[in-house]
Amino acid sequence: MGELSGKTAIITGAASGIGYAGVEVFVEAGATVVAGDLQDEKGKALEARFGSDKVRYVHCDVTKRDELASLFETAEEAFGGVDILWNNAGMGGTPTGVEDLDEEGFSHTVDLLLKSVFVGTKLAVPYMKKRGGGSVVNTSSISAVCAGYAPITYSVCKKGVAHFSKLAAAELSKHHIRVNSILPGFIATSIFGASLGLSREQADQMAALVEQQGGKMQPAGRTGKARDIADMAAYLASDRASFITGGEFLIDGGMTVGPRHSWDESDGGPLLDALGISPEQAEEMREAMMASQES
Repeated sequence: MGELSGKTAIITGAASGIGYAGVEVFVEAGATVVAGDLQDEKGKALEARFGSDKVRYVHCDVTKRDELASLFETAEEAFGGVDILWNNAGMGGTPTGVEDLDEEGFSHTVDLLLKSVFVGTKLAVPYMKKRGGGSVVNTSSISAVCAGYAPITYSVCKKGVAHFSKLAAAELSKHHIRVNSILPGFIATSIFGASLGLSREQADQMAALVEQQGGKMQPAGRTGKARDIADMAAYLASDRASFITGGEFLIDGGMTVGPRHSWDESDGGPLLDALGISPEQAEEMREAMMASQES
């Protein structure tokens, strides 16, 4: 508590999901926050909840440079500057693959998930230089390192976010600006429902279902929560992480430790699958072999 006291943060995609948890955690840690989002009703409720002396909501489409710039202008006017930028806004992107590539959807996804991170970071630099340094945190995804978790356009953009963060960390180190990326795993947020075209309300309801059922997919035994990601972002933004820059931090409940059979004994693995043998049959065969050796 208090480790972000005296710091001002900008968080995009702040009205729901991971961004909303970020506002909660950052305020608890003592920061003032400029919260950017498109969901005006939720954003205004967020500001009302904490009070305008701690949180200012600003309508922001991160694909529009002038709206991104307004976040920094508000932070300067309301709180005196910018110490932290969390580029977090996002969505599932175009669901089409290589063969059926939707070029318009591809371009929009790149603008939303990747270009906005470039532009946001660029805008942050002069503000952070005034403060003698700062911290940029970028939300990437486990889809940046593994196939099968998200559509190809989303995944490519998230890989770009992670690599951009590393390159920017090197370039901006001379200004004492640290840049890191977080790669969330299966987190219970509305992004899954929104990617399926559900309404905001339906997507929120689906997030609750994901939280209940998602624990089966990972060694941690539970679905990730938005606060799991927000806690890491707050740590990376704090002075306790002053020796950390250019890092890629997997927060995924162990999903990427290896294939399911590496952590779930009930899963037979690729060899048994190829042979058409269940784990139970394999155990029976092993016991029969041991018995024959003893006789």
